[in-house]
Order: sequence, then C-alpha cells, then structure tokens
Amino acid sequence: MKIDTLLFDLDGTLIDTNELIISSFLHTFETYYPGQYKREDVLKYMGPTLTETFTSVDKDRYEEMIATYRAYNIGKHDELVTEFEGVFETIQTLHEKGYKLGVVTTKVRNVVDMGLKLTKLDQFFDVVVTLDDVKHAKPDPEPVLLALKQLDSTPETAIMVGDNHHDVLAGKNAGTMTAGVVWTAKGEEYLASFKPDYMLQHMGDLFKIIGAE
Repeated sequence: MKIDTLLFDLDGTLIDTNELIISSFLHTFETYYPGQYKREDVLKYMGPTLTETFTSVDKDRYEEMIATYRAYNIGKHDELVTEFEGVFETIQTLHEKGYKLGVVTTKVRNVVDMGLKLTKLDQFFDVVVTLDDVKHAKPDPEPVLLALKQLDSTPETAIMVGDNHHDVLAGKNAGTMTAGVVWTAKGEEYLASFKPDYMLQHMGDLFKIIGAE
C-alpha cells in the first residue's frame, strides 16, 4: 500500500533542540542538585514527558522543577534552536507533492508553536498533535492515531519518523511504518536497536522510501 501520510516528531527530528533541551535539564538539575549532574547524565531524560522525568527524580518537587525547566527553555529557545540540514526543503517538497503531513510530539503546544514558527515549518503541517491533546504520550499509540484520524489517514498508509525509541514504538503500536534518524542525540546504534523499518541518513531519504523521487 502506498504511503500518503508522514508523521514527524519535532525535537531532535525536524528541529535541532538538543542543545536547548540538554542545557535546560542541566540548568534545572544545577538549581536543585548542584554539582550532581553532567551532560551525559541527562541524555536518558530526552524523549519522555517532563512529568515522567521529574517525578522519577523528585516526586515532591517535580512541578516546581518543570516550571524551572520551562522558564529557562522558553527564555533560551530562539537563541539555541536551529533546523537540521535538508529538513525544510524535504518538508516543503512533500507538501507541494500533496502528501499529508503531521507533527506528533510530547511537548506542550506553546513551545511547539515557537519551534515551528522559528524554522518556518509551520506553513507545511495540516495537523500538530501535542501533549495537551492526549491522555497518553508516546510510546502509547494515542497521539499517532489522533493525528491519523485528523488527517483522515490509515496506519497502513503512514510512516512515523523520529529520533527516539518513543517515536519508533508509538508508530509500531499504532500500526504505521517507522523511520529513525541517524542524527539522534542518543546515537544511531541505540535507535536502530528498536528496529525501525528504515534509518534515515538524511531527511531527503524519505523520497526514495515513499516513491516520490
């Protein structure tokens, strides 16, 4: 069956928020646990929701920690966020060719809107499913299925693209094809271990996969 729908994670997939996310975590941990967390320690927290991450660290202060993280994250957003090479051109071409495009992210909507607007990708997506729109975040299939429903698409004709195991598993759980990206902050080998159908060396690899060259 031909792919007519492409769903993308946002952070670390379409836009390079890695530096922003890492520095936001380091700032937050330094505020509450001075000197205890290094750069490599926070990589494991990239992907899950902030609630999941901070409740696992401190059940009593997680809301306070989320507020600290978000304030820093929003303040530094435009300074630290960039787009990955080839993303804009690829998404623009897919849009022009009439493919149905959606974003499925574990971030809250106001920050998602900031990232899409900053990189001018907002003009290409018909549907954006954020943490605010669902009860269960990825890897649960709910956000992927919601995006498919809003796009009037089926899992059999869709592919979910992401930089984290949450994205690959959400796609698999929803019944879509899946693609990982080699520019993931967690390393290509780590992501490949979750067995996505494809690993993209460049976003433009999608054209070959969906037969849109």
